[in-house]
Order: sequence, then C-alpha cells, then structure tokens
Amino acid sequence: MVKPIVQLKNVSFTYPGAENTVLNNASLTINEGEFLAIIGGNGSGKSTLCKTFNGLIPKFYVGDFEGEVLVQEMLTADYTVAQLSKDIGYVYQDFENQLMRPTVIEDASFVPLNYGLADYKERGEWALKVTGLTPLRNEFIWQLSGGQKHLLALAGVLAMKPKILIVDEPVAQLDPQHAEEVYDILKKLNKDHGITIIVIEHHTEFIAKYCEQVVLMERGKVLWKKCVKDALSQVSELIGHSIYPPQVTQAAYLLDDFLKKDSYYPITVDDAVKHFHKGKVENNDIDESAEISQRLLKKEKKIVQFNNVSLQYRTFKKQKKQVLSNINLNLHEGDMVALVGNNGAGKSSLMKLITGINKPTEGDVFIQELKTANTSAERLGDIVSFVYQNPEEMFIDDSVRKDIEFYLKVRKVPDYEKIVDQLLEDFSLTEIQHRDGRLLSGGQQRRVSLAIGAAMKPSIILLDEPTANLDIATKKQVVHMLEKLKKHVQTVVVATHDMQLVSEWANRIVVMNKGTIICDGNRQEVFGDEDLMQKAGLSSPQILQLSNALHMNPLCYTVADFASRWNVKKVEGGISEYCEEFA
Repeated sequence: MVKPIVQLKNVSFTYPGAENTVLNNASLTINEGEFLAIIGGNGSGKSTLCKTFNGLIPKFYVGDFEGEVLVQEMLTADYTVAQLSKDIGYVYQDFENQLMRPTVIEDASFVPLNYGLADYKERGEWALKVTGLTPLRNEFIWQLSGGQKHLLALAGVLAMKPKILIVDEPVAQLDPQHAEEVYDILKKLNKDHGITIIVIEHHTEFIAKYCEQVVLMERGKVLWKKCVKDALSQVSELIGHSIYPPQVTQAAYLLDDFLKKDSYYPITVDDAVKHFHKGKVENNDIDESAEISQRLLKKEKKIVQFNNVSLQYRTFKKQKKQVLSNINLNLHEGDMVALVGNNGAGKSSLMKLITGINKPTEGDVFIQELKTANTSAERLGDIVSFVYQNPEEMFIDDSVRKDIEFYLKVRKVPDYEKIVDQLLEDFSLTEIQHRDGRLLSGGQQRRVSLAIGAAMKPSIILLDEPTANLDIATKKQVVHMLEKLKKHVQTVVVATHDMQLVSEWANRIVVMNKGTIICDGNRQEVFGDEDLMQKAGLSSPQILQLSNALHMNPLCYTVADFASRWNVKKVEGGISEYCEEFA
C-alpha cells in the first residue's frame, strides 16, 4: 500500500526583505520508499522546498510562511527542528559546514552522540563502512579532499539511520567513479533499508539511472511529478526550463522517428543502443590522434615546465606524506588542458606548484623560464592567475566592476578603465557591473571570476572545477566563456570532474592518479582506453559511450555531432537548425 511520507499543501515562503516569493503555493506528495529527484533551474526553489521538510523553514530561516507541511503525518509546525531531524537526514550543498569534529570517526559519530544514543560509536562505524570511509577513520578532517569531505557529511547524516534522506547535489566535487559509488550507496539505502531518498540534482544521467520519480520546479511552483522515463522524455519542456535531459535522450529527440506523441525516448545508454541500432550512420577515417599529435609537435614556446618534480607535505603528526611523484610535464602556448583524475589524485597540488604557492620538494618548476623556487609569489602573479572553485572567494569589493579592476589599479596599469570595459563586454557582465558579486547567481559569479582572472593579463590561467554546482544550461554558458579566454591568455588549465566539459572543450587531457601523471594525450587516447579510465576513476559522457557501442568512427563528443552523422531527416530541411541548441 502506498503511504505518503511528506505532504506539502499550498506552501508559500518569502525571505525577509525579498520582493519575490521563493515558494509559490507549492503542493507535493512524496510516498514512503520513493527515490525521487527534484529538478529545476538555479533559483527555482528546490533547496528552499526541501528545507521545509525538517522545519528549517520557517523556524530557522524566518520569513512569511503559509500552508502546511506534514512529515510522517506530523505537522512540522508543531515540532522543533531537532525533533524532526531525528528521522530526516539532510546533506546540504555547502556540506563542509556540517563537519564539526577534528577526526573522521568523531565526526561520523557526532550527531547520534548529541542525541544521547548509547550506540553512537557503532552507528558512526557503520556509516563509515557504508560510505567507504573506514580506511580514513583516524584522519583529520582538513587532510581530506573535497570529495571525501562530501562523503563524510553523508556518513554523519546516515549515522542516525534516518527514514528520509535529502541530498543536495550528491555528486558535487566527486570524480565520476566516486559519483557512481555515492548513487549506489543511495540506491542500497533505498532498496535494502527502505529509506526514502530525495536528491536535488542537475545531472540527468544519474537521475535516469537511479531515480524513480522526478519533480519539476519553476519560480517556486511544483509544476509536476512524473515517473522518470516520462519526465525525462519531456525534452522541449525541460529545455524551456534550462534543464537538459540525458545526452542520449537529446539525440533521440533530434532524430525523432516516433509516430506517437506520448512515446518515451531512451534515457540510458542501453536503451539508446536498442533505439539506434537499425539506423544508418556515416563513418569516415579521420584520425584525431594523429592530427592533434602533429599540432603539438609544432609547438615551440613552453609556458610551464616540470622536471622530475615531487612534493611532500608534513601532516599534523609530523609525518611525511608524498603528494606528487616524479612529475614531468610541459605546457605550451595555445594549450587548453583538462586536468583530470579521481579525488586525491594530486590535481590541486600540481596547480599550486604552478602558482608558486607550493615549492617542489624535489625537481624544478619553471614558469616562462622563471624557476618558481627562486621567484616571489608577486612576480609569478604577473604570469599565473588562479580562479578558485568558489567564486565568492575572489570578491573583495561591493561591485563586479570594482572586483575586476582591483588588480589593475593596485598595479597602476594605465588606462585600466578601457581594459575593464572590454572584459565586461567579453564576459557578458556590462549590465550587472555595478551589482555586488556575492549576490549574483552561480553562473553569473562564475563569469565574474573568469573576468577577474583574465584582468590580470596572465600568460596562464588555472581554473578549479569551473562548472561545479551549476545547472547544465549555466555550464554551457561557462564553456562559452572559456572559449573567450583564448583572446586574453596563452594557456588555460582546468581541473575538473566534468567529463562533458573535457570532451567538448579540451585539446589536451592530463590524467593523474595517486600523485603521478598516467596519461597526457587527446580525447581518443584517453576516452578510448578503458583500463586508463577505470584506473583514474573516470567515465565517458553518454554520447561518447553510445557512439562507441554503435561502432561509429570517429567517435562523437557532442549531441550535435552525433545527430549530424545520421541519415535521418526530422524535417525536409534536415536537422541542423535543431542541433544549435545542443551544440
């Protein structure tokens, strides 16, 4: 028998001083045991909706609240946040704020200890086992990677063995392999322990593979709740709300050969292989590997050079920890490098060596022939710009324009106003130049951070996870902005777990694992090596997996590329006009 576990009835909410309502007469029923995804563009009200479930809204985040929320038939207005949180676990988007204790095991046991549960230690150990963190049980929190911290936040919530688990962006900061593991954990908790799972998710490929129900939100309204296959088949409607269905679903939509209006599109690679296997595809013998290798051989100007570089840290216990080992790497003018690998592979440490924040324990790093060990951070700052994963860390003034011009004014660059005007135009920021960057949307903040990095006129710019926590539509805007960086810098290096970004943007991929470089090549050399992908914790984008399964040559790295290769016409004029929105 289906039993409701969460019910929202005509819920509206407005933050103090805000002009617009964040929730607008929202009604929703979530049944016990469901695995449900809540989707919607940035600012649609997804996180606010979920914060009503455990009473954070309106009891912690105060404001104008109307309507009723019932959880397990309890009216949340009659209970405290602490009472509700016993059965409702929540992993927030800013999950690091949930880490309270110095060591991993202490943090995993912290919540049940605070509730006075006698078996708090056993619960903590169980949660670490479920999340795969047992080998790190005695590590200090600050020694963990971002992905490991995210898993620990999940473990801390699981220690209470909640009946409802809400996870805001489950795969944020995780490499593809660990992202799959997190969703496998959630699936196991759902199937084996009966926990109702609610995820706020932008990655529709994970929704397609793991979720059963999908809720679409827009401007604080719940537009609908549908089964996953039906939900993700609403391609045109989803795109209208800045949500992109799985790549294989987009491809089927572009090459639509369905006669029935209500037919479903494939949403997984396996579904798509069956869907497309009878079609006729155009193949050719383009050898991307040879083409790119030849281009790289012609490069002469080296911007960055690593010669037998190793790096060690001293831990809190004064022990030496090897972070990088025997790194040899040259970066050239014109390189658009994707730095990839599993969590803890050493990507951030390598970038810190380029900036001069860290000095090598062994070997030498040269930036434009300057040896970093003998060069001041200020001098290196004229050559290297680092754009942080969290854009707000780069905002120091009260407007976008002031943040962009800060470096130029400090260095007394002549006519800096003209430079700033050009950057504002290039990064589509002119209309918001006088707004406070900290109050902008995630996508706008990312554009501002890129402009700040470019303002320094560096030879090389380093970006740490530039597409993290962004919806897919906003990610596409950021990729477009990365293209614009070419006119401002010589070399771009992006550390990322976003394989779609890698496949669509990079002309060179450096793969790291356990502090070493295990591959330095192009898309074919990396994505075509299954053993390498497995070792580095990577996974190919859906459209590449599909084109590989269909033996397409060359492989396709974008939906538009895939669609253009088929002898199918959606309309008399072909499909080119439809491909533009997926390019």
